Amino acid sequence: MKTGKDVIAYAKDKQCKVVDLKFVDLLGTWQHFTISMDLLDDDLFEEGNGFDGSSIRGWKAINESDMLILPDPSSARIDPFCAETTLSLVGNVIDPITRQPYNRDPRGIAGRSEQYLKSTGIGDTAYIGPEAEFFIFDNVQFDQKENQGYYLIDSDEAIWNSGSDEGPNLGHKPRFKGGYFPCAPVDSQQDIRTEMILEMEKIGIAVEKQHHEVATAGQAEIDVKFDSLLKMADTMMWYKYIVKNVAKRHNKTVTFMPKPMFNDNGSGMHTHQSIWKAGKPLFAGDKYAGMSQEAMWYIGGILKHAPALVAITNPTLNSYKRLVPGFEAPVKLAYSSRNRSAAVRIPMYSPSPKAKRLEFRTPDPSCNPYLAFAAMLMAGLDGIENRIDPGQPLDKNIYGLSPEEAKAIPAIPHNLVKALSALDKDRAFLLKGDVFTNDVIDTWIEYKLENEVAPSRLRPTPYEFHLYYDC
Repeated sequence: MKTGKDVIAYAKDKQCKVVDLKFVDLLGTWQHFTISMDLLDDDLFEEGNGFDGSSIRGWKAINESDMLILPDPSSARIDPFCAETTLSLVGNVIDPITRQPYNRDPRGIAGRSEQYLKSTGIGDTAYIGPEAEFFIFDNVQFDQKENQGYYLIDSDEAIWNSGSDEGPNLGHKPRFKGGYFPCAPVDSQQDIRTEMILEMEKIGIAVEKQHHEVATAGQAEIDVKFDSLLKMADTMMWYKYIVKNVAKRHNKTVTFMPKPMFNDNGSGMHTHQSIWKAGKPLFAGDKYAGMSQEAMWYIGGILKHAPALVAITNPTLNSYKRLVPGFEAPVKLAYSSRNRSAAVRIPMYSPSPKAKRLEFRTPDPSCNPYLAFAAMLMAGLDGIENRIDPGQPLDKNIYGLSPEEAKAIPAIPHNLVKALSALDKDRAFLLKGDVFTNDVIDTWIEYKLENEVAPSRLRPTPYEFHLYYDC
């Protein structure tokens, strides 16, 4: 659907009862409100619909709270989880006084990154292909009070339940780090993942594969076909919405938290990316691993700006429980072909020029996809514009390097505070073309420090009692 009139006709044809308007907050969570079908007219797509922006995390102050959502006609879908037939529209946020895009609207930032790409003349389309991992649990409990703090997760297929009285316990539970690709009955969640991909396909998401992931306790991955940057960010919002709600149908719960349990793999979001121009791929050439010079410079930009990037692509305190040297997630800033221990990998599945791309393996799915995809593109473009040399590839297992060898390779920051500091110092590449603004970056850093870092410093963890109670 290209116009508001197309959407109106579609809604009437589907006999929609109401219209749900969705937008994304600064941290990457969908917000929504529902309006009457009577308000689905040309004015909605031209004038927007108002809401209170002061109640949204990281947004307006109460004295300047009025905002407008302007629906994107191309985003029209039928919501698969509403009892009444509901038209869903995703929109951009604009200021009602100036009628200009709101600079803290993540969807607007993603759109501006695409515009900036075109303005450089380097290319006209950035393709993004994320591989998001998540856990499907049967139970989760957590609390934090002055005198206690705990979390408890559980899964029927978790190896820690191998000795539980399940009346009967049939075994067949994936062991720690033993969940990659086993068939049923060890893989107990084939049907629920298939239901998830079928719901995705109903709303037009092209799915490539689904499978159990490495960890015990219901770790999963669903891969969707690559798409242009803004469209893929929209897709990832639908992706999260669908998997969470399908799980709820089955009385289960999904989390995209990067490291919800100790001693097994966390959930990453390896992100494939490439640039095209006039329908032709720009990353195929005669350089290393069949890549072009532009692709090598793009890699140089990613590696150079990675310490700042991870403040956006790995934006939670929990993200850095996954990003620990020597474990499953790549933290060393090197590139290689086929090598999954490097932060940047060049996949070698196909010789076709159209398949030439790089994969940044450090990000995780707790990120806001609009901000993360835009930031990665801006880092890569900075690499091309400034011809940043990525150095020599590292074609060996980084996890197996000696301490002396490993020390010589730069790494990402080991916690969120250091990542935010790196972002504060290295932000110029994000400001080009007013894609990001100083206000957005300052707000991001301030929000993270005040609402996540500072509160966590005040609260002891259960493991601290194990370490220090007898001191």
